[in-house]
Amino acid sequence: MSEPQLDVRTIQPRDRHPQIFGTFESLAVGGAFILVNDHDPKPLYYHFNAERAGTFGWEYLEEGPEVWRVRISRAA
Repeated sequence: MSEPQLDVRTIQPRDRHPQIFGTFESLAVGGAFILVNDHDPKPLYYHFNAERAGTFGWEYLEEGPEVWRVRISRAA
């Protein structure tokens, strides 16, 4: 089964992080989703690291210049 994708390009910027964190929280341990964004989501990585250090995986699948795809997994 393929991992679900969350394309945040059409979501208002202020609503993106809550949507992403909600998707992450709904994952079972070992689960993952693919984040699709129109810019490098590095600030999101720092947000995850500040609030969920040690509980997530972060793997770039595509790095621009127009589309970024990141596999975010739940480790704990």
